[in-house]
Amino acid sequence: MRAMLQAEAVPLDLIGGPHAPRDRFHRLVMSPSVSVLSQAIAECRRHIRFAAGFSALVNLLYIVPTLYMLQVYERVVPTGGLQTLAFLTLVLLFGLSTLSLLDRIRSRLLVRGGVRLDCLLSPAVLEAAIARPRSAEARQALRDFDTVRNALSGPAALAVLDIPWLPIYLIVCFIMHPAIGAMALFGGIALPFIAWLNERTVRSGLSEVRNAAFRSQQEQNAAIDGAEVLRALGMQRNFVARALKRRDAMLTMQASTGFLNGDFVTATKFLRLALQSLALGAGAWLAVERQISPGAIFASSFLIARALSPVEQVIGNWKTVADARKAWRDLGRLFDDLTSDASRTTLPAPQGRVELEAVFVLDPAHSRVIVQNVSLSVEPGQILAIMGPSGAGKSTLARCVANALLPDRGSIRFDGSNIRDWDAETLGRHIGYLPQTPTLFEGTIAENIARFAGETDSDQAKLDEMVIAAARRVFAHELILQLPGGYQYGIAQGGLGLSAGQSQRIALARAVFGAPTVLVLDEPNAHLDTEGDQRLMELLAGLKRQRRTVIIVTHKLTVMPVVDRIAVMKEGQLAMLGSRDEVLAKIARPLPATLPPVPERQEAGS
Repeated sequence: MRAMLQAEAVPLDLIGGPHAPRDRFHRLVMSPSVSVLSQAIAECRRHIRFAAGFSALVNLLYIVPTLYMLQVYERVVPTGGLQTLAFLTLVLLFGLSTLSLLDRIRSRLLVRGGVRLDCLLSPAVLEAAIARPRSAEARQALRDFDTVRNALSGPAALAVLDIPWLPIYLIVCFIMHPAIGAMALFGGIALPFIAWLNERTVRSGLSEVRNAAFRSQQEQNAAIDGAEVLRALGMQRNFVARALKRRDAMLTMQASTGFLNGDFVTATKFLRLALQSLALGAGAWLAVERQISPGAIFASSFLIARALSPVEQVIGNWKTVADARKAWRDLGRLFDDLTSDASRTTLPAPQGRVELEAVFVLDPAHSRVIVQNVSLSVEPGQILAIMGPSGAGKSTLARCVANALLPDRGSIRFDGSNIRDWDAETLGRHIGYLPQTPTLFEGTIAENIARFAGETDSDQAKLDEMVIAAARRVFAHELILQLPGGYQYGIAQGGLGLSAGQSQRIALARAVFGAPTVLVLDEPNAHLDTEGDQRLMELLAGLKRQRRTVIIVTHKLTVMPVVDRIAVMKEGQLAMLGSRDEVLAKIARPLPATLPPVPERQEAGS
C-alpha cells in the first residue's frame, strides 16, 4: 500500500514515514490517561477532519441537480431558451465534476487514514495477542482490527460523515413546502427507528452466528493440521460427518438471522421508495393548488431521496458498524494492560539466580490448579532437574520460568527482580527455552535458530556467525549441512520437513543462540538416540562451566551425572527437593536382574 501511494507521488506525511507512525505509537502508549485505541484514532484525526470538510462541500454540491431541474422547468421550458439551457447544463456538468472529484478525494483520505491506523496499531495488536495467548480475544485480534479499520475507511464511514447534513436537507424541504419537509422528517425518524429495531432483534443471533462460524473454522483448521492422523486411523469420514453437523447448526442460525434481517431491509426499502414516490404525488397536488412551481415536483422527490440516502447507507452498512463496535470492545479488552507492559524500566542483564516463591498456576478456565505453591531457587552455574510423573505440572512450571506463561499467584525472580517487572523482549534475550514440542516456524533453518533477528538486525554477517556457533554448540552443524541448502533449507510451519529429532536439535540450537544466561529445557532428550544423549551431556557440562543456570525437565536418568539438584513434582506440588544424590537415593528403583516370565496363553476350553 505504501509503495502504491509513493508511486502516485502522494506525500507520505499524510500517512507518516515508514517508521514514524510506529515510533509515535510506542511513545503514545506510555501515557496511561487515554486508551491505546483512542490515542491511535486521535493520530488519524487529521484525515477524518479533512474528509468531513470535503463532505460538507460534497453535500452542498448535491443540491446542484435540484437547482438545475428547477431552472429548466421554470426558465427554459416556458420560454424555450435553449441558450439558457446550454449554460445551465455547463454549470451542472462543472458542479457534478467538482462533486465527483471531492467525493474521490474524501474516499482516498479515509483509505489513507486506515493505512496510517494500520501502521500505528497492527504491531501492537500482534504483540498484545502474542503476549496474551490465553485471552479469548487473542485468536482473532488482527481480524477484529481489520474489521474496525475497514469500517473507518469504507462506505459506512462516508455515510456517517453525510448524516450531519440531514438537517440541512430537511430545512431545504421545509423551505420548498412544509408538507414536503414533514414527509422528509418522517422518513428521517422512521428509517433509523427500523434500523434500531433491527439491531436489537438480530443482535444476539448475529453474535451466536459469529461464534459458531469461528468454532467451525477452528475445527476445519484442526482437521487440516491432523489430516495424517485422521487418514491413518480411518477417522476422516467420521470427522467430516461431525464437522458437517456443527456446520448445519451454524447455517440454521445464519439462515434464521438472515431471514429476520431481510424482513427489516425490505421494510426499509418499501418506506424509502414509498416516501420518494409520495413526494412526487404531493408535489403534483401542491403544484395543482399553485402552492409550488411545476419544477418543484421532481425537485421535492430528489431532495427527499438525497436527505434519506445517508440514513439508508448507514442501515445498509449496519452489520459492518455492529461488527466494528464488537471488534472495538474486544480489542479494548486485549489492550487492557498494555500500558504497564510498555513502560518497563530497563533492568541490568541477569546473572542467573532464579527464585520461585509460592507459585500457583490455574488452567485456562480457572477451574483446576495445575501448579500449587511451588517455591525453590537455582544459583548461577547450577543445573536443576525437574522430574515426576506425567501430568505433575513439570512443563507448566518450566513455561513459567521461561516467561512463556505468567503465574496466577506468586512470583518468579531473576536476580531479585520480579518477572513482571521485566520487559518481555529484553528478558527473552537472556533466556534460552526449548519447549516440550519443538515449535519451529515457517522460514529457513538459519532464521529459526536466529529467532528471526534478521527482521530487525541489519548485521547479517554477525547473525550468520552466531547461528553457526549455536548449531556447533549443540552438535547440529553437520546435521544441518547434510540437508538440501544447509542453513537455508526451508521448513514449513511446525517444523514440517524435518524429523522429530532434527526439529528438537534445531530448537535446541535456537535455545542457546546468543549465549543466554538462563536455559529452560523441557524434555531435550525425548527424541535423541544414545549419541544424542552423550552430546547433550557435553552441552550441559559446557554450560555449567560457563556458569549458566539450567533448568531441565526430564524423565531420563542419563543426564544425572551433570545435574546438581533435583526437584520432584507430584500432582502439581513440590514433593521433593534436594541434591542429586539425596533425591536419587529416595526415588531410584533397582531394575530386576531378569524379566518376569510371560504366562502361557491358555487355549479356549482348557
